[in-house]
Parts: sequence; C-alpha cells; structure tokens
Amino acid sequence: MLGPLLVLLAALPARAEEAFVTAQSAEVVEVVDLDARKVVATIPVPGAPAGIALSPDRTRAYVTAPEAKALAVIDTAARTVTKTLALGGGPLGVGVNPVSGAVYVADWYAKRLWVVDPTTLAVAGEIVVGTSPSGIAVTGDGRFLLAADRDDDAVSLVDTATGRRLAAIPVGTRPFGVTIDAEGRRAYTANVGSNDVSVIDLAARKEIARVPVGERPYAVALTGGRAFVTDQYGGTVSTFDTATLAPGPRIAVGDYPEGIAASRDGRRIYVANWESNTLSIIDTATLTVVGQVKTADGPRAFGDFLK
Repeated sequence: MLGPLLVLLAALPARAEEAFVTAQSAEVVEVVDLDARKVVATIPVPGAPAGIALSPDRTRAYVTAPEAKALAVIDTAARTVTKTLALGGGPLGVGVNPVSGAVYVADWYAKRLWVVDPTTLAVAGEIVVGTSPSGIAVTGDGRFLLAADRDDDAVSLVDTATGRRLAAIPVGTRPFGVTIDAEGRRAYTANVGSNDVSVIDLAARKEIARVPVGERPYAVALTGGRAFVTDQYGGTVSTFDTATLAPGPRIAVGDYPEGIAASRDGRRIYVANWESNTLSIIDTATLTVVGQVKTADGPRAFGDFLK
C-alpha cells in the first residue's frame, strides 16, 4: 500500500525535462524547459561557466568557472548557486560518479583532476592524469573514469576506488569530449585535431577504430545505436552507426556547435551552438532539426546538462 506522501507524489505531474546550459560569455547558466522550448530561469555564475555535470539524483548541477578558478554548485530545484568552491588552476571538464556521487574536475593547466566530496563539497583529493585534461566520463557502475588528455593525444583510464591511473590509451589528435556507452564497453573521444572520433574498447584498454567526422569535433552523444558528434567549424552534427561505424548524414545546426546530449527517451538530441546563441533540437528518428531555443551569449554546455 502506498503511503500518503507517495500517493501525493504520484498524483503530481512530472516536471518537464530541462536543460541547464552554461552560457560562457554571458556568465550565466540558463534553465530551458524542453517541452515549452523556452528559457525559464537564468542563474548568474561569474567566471565564464563552461563545463557542467549533474548529480545522480539531478538535484545539483556542478559548473566549472575557469576564469574564477572555481566550481559552482547549483540547486536545480531552487535554481540558485548554493556554494562556490575555490580550486585554483584551470577547471574545465567535470564529471560525476553515478554511484558514489563524487565529483571530478579537470585542471586544464595541470596533469590532475580534483576529487570533490559531494557531502562536504570540499576537495578530497587529486588524481594524476595526462596533459591538459578536458572531458571526463565515468562508467555506469562507477568503477572507472576516463579523462581526455588533450595535449597528450591520449585518454587516461582511472580506477575510481584507488584514484590510480591504470592506463594512458593513445587516440586521435587533441581529444576533447569523451563519452562512455551505457554498457561500459566502449568509449568515444572527439578528436579536435584529427577530425575524427576514436572508438575505445575499455576491457582491452585500446583504441579499436577511428571514424572520420566533420571539422573540429568537440563532443559525442549516444542514443539508438548512433553516435552524434558536434563539428565546431562545420556547423553540423555528424552521425555514425555504433555497431558498423558506417557514417550517416551530417545535420546542419547552428554556428560553432559544442555541447551535445540525448534526451532520456532517446528521441531528441540537444546541441548548444556557441556563436548562434541557440540550442538546436534534433529528432533522432528523422535526423532533422525540429526546433531551436534562443539562449544567452556563448552557450557551451560541455558535459552532462540534461535534467
């Protein structure tokens, strides 16, 4: 039998899926109602916010502010910054362990990740990785972390329990965004310098393929057996089949697309377009743009930005 609180919660309509978009030039994070396709809240985050990752329960958004050398913590329900953690260095990419909730922040200027305790919101340690770490991804079981070491043309594989770097896996030139599939079998890096995506077998700890994409790929989203890759200089999203690696169509979006993510149901892809100041919406069945939302100046949304 359901208790009174559960009955009440079941009767309430679910809140629409939302996007928390870091608008770097405007120094805000905008909350976009994805059903209504409009901005419903604007949260000031000084320091050129760039990277973002949400907590496992989606109640917090962790946002890197490189110019402030800090990590901002946002209450996603109240839509306010509840803490700003000074880090120093050059915080850029950020990822969250889906099991423990630990937060990992890449220091662009050093070969390290900060580990932030989600309970105390204090730095709990550091992890040694490669040069200029950018994108971060964690396996669904929380056991392993990947960091794209941009200036080493490699990806660090880290044991999250020990914080030990297990391997440096060579990939394409200048990897930036990194994404792991739902099964934790393969990872994909967007290689800015070589205009391709590296496919990594995580068990074998090696690159097994490279897939050509558009010019200056930035990040990768996965859904429905396809990879979607933002091509900064092309103004497109490249696609390919993740089983056969066969290329699919390139979808024209806005100018200088960067952050990209798939909806919970896999029916939509959302793309932040840095120079157009828009969020493009792609239908994954037809592979066409079906809408866009105007945003503040310089949307990046680098990371996990859908609530």
